[in-house]
Amino acid sequence: MTQEAEDIQKEQEVISYKVLTPKEQKQRLTELAAVFLRLGAIAFGGPAAHIAMMDNEVVNRRQWMSREKLLDLLGITNLIPGPNSTELAIHIGYERAGWRGLVVAGSCFILPAMLIVWALAAIYARYQTVPQVEWLLYGIKPVIIAIVIQAVWNLGKKAAKDVPTIIAGIAAIAAYLAGLNEILVLILLGIAVMLLKNWQARGHTSGAFLLPMSGILAQVGSTTAAVTSVSWINVFVFFLKIGCVLYGSGYVLLAFLQRDLVERNQWLTSQQLLDAVAIGQFTPGPVFTTATFIGYLLAGNAGAIAGTIGIFLPAFVLVLVINPWVPKLRQSPWASGFLDGVNAASLGLMAGVTYTLGRAALVDWLTIILAILSAIAVFRFKINSAWLVLAGGAIGLASHILFG
Repeated sequence: MTQEAEDIQKEQEVISYKVLTPKEQKQRLTELAAVFLRLGAIAFGGPAAHIAMMDNEVVNRRQWMSREKLLDLLGITNLIPGPNSTELAIHIGYERAGWRGLVVAGSCFILPAMLIVWALAAIYARYQTVPQVEWLLYGIKPVIIAIVIQAVWNLGKKAAKDVPTIIAGIAAIAAYLAGLNEILVLILLGIAVMLLKNWQARGHTSGAFLLPMSGILAQVGSTTAAVTSVSWINVFVFFLKIGCVLYGSGYVLLAFLQRDLVERNQWLTSQQLLDAVAIGQFTPGPVFTTATFIGYLLAGNAGAIAGTIGIFLPAFVLVLVINPWVPKLRQSPWASGFLDGVNAASLGLMAGVTYTLGRAALVDWLTIILAILSAIAVFRFKINSAWLVLAGGAIGLASHILFG
């Protein structure tokens, strides 16, 4: 792109959505709906793949904003809890057409995956005891372990950037295995790394740091409360709290679900949680739609809707509040230090839950071989995780038919 073209594009970005005519507003909302419905329907491969698709669509094809602007928005999603790629979609919608664009872009990106997962949950709830389905999932679960290990490795190379973050990651693994509360682990390690990195810069303001922290501190007190019966309201409140505090990749969600749903409240079994993750891998879009699946298992159709709204609602609210603060937050050493600590702690939690799930998934020689081959496929050959999941399911089903 020439300098003149860049200048023109930057001028276009300055034009506020607030001065759009009703016709222009409607056109932009229609474009956002079309783009993000399509992306939501084909976005396999996890957050990195989602972000690459958005970059190609928004910057290269449609030139809605510069790559620098997109990177600014992506950077800020790491400072707030919630699913990064979904929040990037919400940011793009807000930049393009204000709060209406925020709602349209985010909802359209989530909707395809939600509907697919909802349908699969209904099928699973009816047929989960059918041997063919059990063997299908039997082959998929080892593949999921390899995919999660790859995510831990790739994200860990960025998160473990220095001694404080390495120590924070190791401490998070130990805390998870010791059964400590995940939210407190994230907060305390985030604060610890922030203080270590900024002790020489006491003169800097901590206002920007307090902004992303406020939503977390408000939730700590009630997170571990057990619920005696499961209704759609219980499901909504549970996933709303997770949506308010969950940093990092969608796979970090597993640590919270394993501890709260399986071990504390005993709403699900470890087997059901693995099944939820496995079925979620069949679908495009955000990993957080696992909440749709679990919500259905716990409280039917109302639970599916409540779980989805609960886990994604904080992302919409946070983007609406945080977007104007993007320049200040990016420059804050306090926010940056806290983010480094939280990211490292998130990776530690992911490593801990990988160990727990691996013990449940790797039960014989076939599942161990499947996990090893899947790891080679994702690390060496970069094969899309959706294809691996399909292959794992086929192998599990074939093993049942041949050796049943």
